[in-house]
Amino acid sequence: MLSHHPRRRLGRAGFTLVELLVVIAIIGVLVALLLPAVQAAREAARRSQCSNNLKQFGLALHNYHDTFKVFPPRKGGTNGCDSTVDLARVKCNYDRLSAFVMLLPFYEQKALYDAVQAGNVTDSAGNLIASGGPAPWYNNAKWTPWQMQLQMIICPSDKIIPTPTSQAHNSYAFSMGDSVASNWNSGTYQARGVFGGSARCVGMNWITDGTSNTIAMSERTSNGSYFSPRTANGEDAKNVTVSNLPSSVSNPATCAAQAKGGSLFGVQVKAKFGSIWSDGQAEINGFNTVLPPNAPSCMNDNNGNADSTGGILSASSNHPGGVNGTFSDGSIRFVNQNINCGNTAAAPPSAGQSPYGVWGAIGTIAGKETASDF
Repeated sequence: MLSHHPRRRLGRAGFTLVELLVVIAIIGVLVALLLPAVQAAREAARRSQCSNNLKQFGLALHNYHDTFKVFPPRKGGTNGCDSTVDLARVKCNYDRLSAFVMLLPFYEQKALYDAVQAGNVTDSAGNLIASGGPAPWYNNAKWTPWQMQLQMIICPSDKIIPTPTSQAHNSYAFSMGDSVASNWNSGTYQARGVFGGSARCVGMNWITDGTSNTIAMSERTSNGSYFSPRTANGEDAKNVTVSNLPSSVSNPATCAAQAKGGSLFGVQVKAKFGSIWSDGQAEINGFNTVLPPNAPSCMNDNNGNADSTGGILSASSNHPGGVNGTFSDGSIRFVNQNINCGNTAAAPPSAGQSPYGVWGAIGTIAGKETASDF
């Protein structure tokens, strides 16, 4: 008798190698297409947060002005200490406190401001910290205010990760206008921008060019903090400062010429911007409106600290194409790195209109320029 067996169906156990490779290739293409969009979205969010931070500083500046009828100086504080006696630099702050410290109560950091002003704290070395705090560069674990990293003064796009055991950092800077020299770290320094020395605080009535036409703050990037100049080897020009270029204070174009394709090679550089948020030295928390955003910065001497007396301090950021800026009316605008800078080979003026185009014009408080739309 013949038996009947059911017909066997030949099923496929899985994908072939070719099919798997095709799927993997398709996924790779999709990731490659989506990744730039994701990165762009993240950068847009970081830029928005950075803009919000600067907006808060705009409000803080106006609240400070409402209280004191002037904007704070770029640097100020207590002085009169004998540094040969005060070896630890704790009896005063040597007129070096940055505007970030003076603005603390106006961006919701009054408790920190009160701690600085109170002083009367003995550090681990037995030094009694005076009211107003020690020198901003004082770095002792028992004096925490200079080590407290306030997130509002850091741009999320800044790639620098602060070290918790050292002084905290900053990503923003105060405008000195188109001024580049004349000992910008002096208490009596008279910048053509909003922020000068402690003996010259600018009120809104001084800004005759119009508060909506005058920049007050901007971004600056950093590449960490190192004191001794070293030779650049492909350094991003916006992240470090060229040392010992005396011609930069008389012909800013010589500073711009140091960069080759946006990078620096074979020149001595240092990086001090943003290294000590509480320090008012120009290299650490200032910028000028001479070379365009993301251009090089240059010092007129070979000082290894942040004590150079003049030079070019260019605004910069890690956002594509330019920087966010806070204007004296509190508004926030994005300044394109291709902004008109006029004649950057011209010597810096002491009065009158800025030779540095629209960028120079929005830096001066009373240059009598007409700043066109930028």
